[in-house]
Amino acid sequence: MELFYLLRIFISTMADIQQLQKLSTQIRRDIVRMVHACQSGHPGGSLGCADFFVALYFHAMKHHAKFQMNGVGEDLFFLSNGHISPVFYATLARAGYFDVKELATFRKIDSRLQGHPTTHEHLPGVRIASGSLGQGLSVALGAAQTKKLNKDNGLVYVLMGDGEQQEGQIWEAAMYAAHNKVDNLIATIDYNGQQIDGSLKEVLDLKDLKAKWEAFGWTVIESRGNEMKNIVTALEQAKSLTGKGVPILNLMRTEMGYGVDYMMGSHKWHGVAPNDDELKKALAQLEETLGDY
Repeated sequence: MELFYLLRIFISTMADIQQLQKLSTQIRRDIVRMVHACQSGHPGGSLGCADFFVALYFHAMKHHAKFQMNGVGEDLFFLSNGHISPVFYATLARAGYFDVKELATFRKIDSRLQGHPTTHEHLPGVRIASGSLGQGLSVALGAAQTKKLNKDNGLVYVLMGDGEQQEGQIWEAAMYAAHNKVDNLIATIDYNGQQIDGSLKEVLDLKDLKAKWEAFGWTVIESRGNEMKNIVTALEQAKSLTGKGVPILNLMRTEMGYGVDYMMGSHKWHGVAPNDDELKKALAQLEETLGDY
């Protein structure tokens, strides 16, 4: 009987993973179509983080699509590397924050879907203006401490880029978080090894990034951000480590451009839109699982 029960849980979990994978594939379609339509934007990092966003919004995070800026009684997410707005917008739309048809207005005049997220446009799900790298962790820390002061049990999540680790404000915030025992915070680094002008090793090598964060007093876990089961498990592990007096960092390895073969393994697609032929090639590799907007 116990074996049967465990088998049911395993089958249910695998079914959930498959559904999450289908959703991430659709979001990747949304991303390439959005960026192609305006011939502007950042597809590479967005594609690489699609699985993370799906695992976060559709599995790990407690949140409400009926958006309230104060976020009382729910988990909060802050996007620090705001240039990957396509994946953020597509996830919010698919999660019910606004109509998916609005994705067609990305980066267009008078659109709420600006190239870098902004609160000025009052788009549901967006809590900070982001794009100037290095600031998101500090904002997330403020939100996390506010929840503690208000005796709110919600967690705070923040996503940063790996190139963003070259910003000094990141390390000021890292030191502050550990000193003040901000243990309701889960930070994730999208570690794809690429930035706008080349690879990290060429531009400014981060060396042993895990050791750096541990030296600053954080608990560091490692994950594979393009394997849905792995990232779901990692987020659950991160949640289990909260409340122990130490901030949590998820060092997440991804591949820029993941899901579209010709975009993978190069910094070229950091900020370049596909042309018509390239869009066709990309869509041929990404199954339409939920219906295009």
